[in-house]
Amino acid sequence: MLRTIRQWLEAAADVVMPRSCAVCGHGLDGDERWLCRSCLSALPRTRYEETDFNTMEQHFAGKVPIERATAYFFYEKGSPYASILHDIKYHSMPRMGRWLTARAVSEMQASHFFDGIDLVTAVPLHRSKLAHRGYNQSEYLARGIADALDINYIEALKAIRPHSTQTRKGAMERWQNIQGNYALNESVASQLAGRHILLVDDVITTGSTLTVCATLLKTIPGVSVSLFTLAAARLE
Repeated sequence: MLRTIRQWLEAAADVVMPRSCAVCGHGLDGDERWLCRSCLSALPRTRYEETDFNTMEQHFAGKVPIERATAYFFYEKGSPYASILHDIKYHSMPRMGRWLTARAVSEMQASHFFDGIDLVTAVPLHRSKLAHRGYNQSEYLARGIADALDINYIEALKAIRPHSTQTRKGAMERWQNIQGNYALNESVASQLAGRHILLVDDVITTGSTLTVCATLLKTIPGVSVSLFTLAAARLE
């Protein structure tokens, strides 16, 4: 009965304020959320989690020791799927990201990628950007995973100074741009010793930010780090 009422209310809301797919723009029906079935089924999945020492894991070899790494789908500039990241980050739709990461956990169960994860954390956002944007999109992604795994989200890191946009920078410029931008959250560091932490960000391009943040986490005794991003540029 409650489900029927909810479906009726959602249908009524669609008439008053029609929802549209974040990828193709077509209208969504009552059972669809954020993406239509067609676009969701065609999501360009990386499936990195199904391969030992996958491309993303190779990317961090020799930079920082990690346990595992994966990204949910490929990001390519100009692709209709790039709008997902833009909407999550800039268009006040972080809840779509939280929904997508919960789906990712469900889809990746057979790979055992999330087995043994104790805590989930996110790449932090400096308070100046947080005040401007109103939210940290990576935190929403991380919380979606934590909820799906029924484990705790923890703010293990903090951004101690803002940095200029990374969008048009090369790998070396990105690395130089973020040096000294992050630090451990000392108020919770004692809770992290010996734990397996999943570090989450929205997208990986050069991996500079994830490398710096994972390196900080690895200074805590006994910590293991795995990496998850919602999207990944082609790393090959």
